[in-house]
Amino acid sequence: MRIAVFSAKSYDVNTLEQANGARAAPHDLVFLNPHLDANTAILAQGADAVCAFVNDELDAPVLEALSEQGVRLILMRCAGFNNVDVTAAARLGLAIGRVPAYSPYAVAEHTVALILALNRRLHRAYSRVREGNFALDGLMGFDLHGKTIGVVGTGRIGMCAIRVLTGFGCKVLAYDPYPSEEAEAAGAQYVPLQDLLPASRVVTLHCPLTPDTHHMIDEAALAAMQPGAMLVNTSRGGLIDTRAVIAALKSGQLGGLAIDVYEEEGDLFFENLSEQVLQDDVFARLLTFPNVVVTGHQAFFTAEALEAIAETTLDNADAVAAGGAPLHPVTVEMVV
Repeated sequence: MRIAVFSAKSYDVNTLEQANGARAAPHDLVFLNPHLDANTAILAQGADAVCAFVNDELDAPVLEALSEQGVRLILMRCAGFNNVDVTAAARLGLAIGRVPAYSPYAVAEHTVALILALNRRLHRAYSRVREGNFALDGLMGFDLHGKTIGVVGTGRIGMCAIRVLTGFGCKVLAYDPYPSEEAEAAGAQYVPLQDLLPASRVVTLHCPLTPDTHHMIDEAALAAMQPGAMLVNTSRGGLIDTRAVIAALKSGQLGGLAIDVYEEEGDLFFENLSEQVLQDDVFARLLTFPNVVVTGHQAFFTAEALEAIAETTLDNADAVAAGGAPLHPVTVEMVV
């Protein structure tokens, strides 16, 4: 199978080639640096499948263009598929495979790293020390031990976060439309979201982006949080209304923000823009706050996770090449 791999970075090339080379029937991988969108879909000419990532655009016009070129399979090398018009894909006869799990530990551990960095002001301390400033003023944090942490979403990543946080001695409140006995056994207590927000010193998001969760942290949710609480998001940027968050940071209602994702990250993350002026005024405003920590969608970025992503992506391709369906399909029923 000929697979056009969009948004391909050096680490994607290395891990996919390694996984592909170990297969009895290797695929023909074509690596493309550009994002997949309406302007670049033509680059998939001659491919049987396209392999896309979180910031590629797979709306109806793009899918139609791919279908017209003979593409029959969409391979998402990530868990989320909110950037795919699944209904249009079904209409066009395009199968979709994804990577439902790669390393939940990677994302959960990065989440806790962000909590610690924001709480103990590590980003500010690092800069100070390099300038010869060893004063501690403005760097005071709080003990995580004994604090109440709200975990929104208790899937694989949320479960890993719960285990790490309970290991710190935190009390964990959880919210999920589908409660898990495993989470309760790990020490989490399920409560409604409206009860979790005001009770939590830190709120961390671990849920998918759907029409129901879009901007779930809006002005009303931020007002419901306890004054000075911290908000952490390593899931999808669209879970947060960024303008409402900025207003809450300005007023002091929100005590700190740590994010690895951003709603309009498509033109920012995974690229080196150090020699350019940021054109996103909302994102630029976020970077002015001393109590904001931002990483560029790197929570998943461990060797173990990349290897798992490559293996599962090609497993999906193998299954389709053998005349079947992806091992981990995305269907219309999953988005309704």
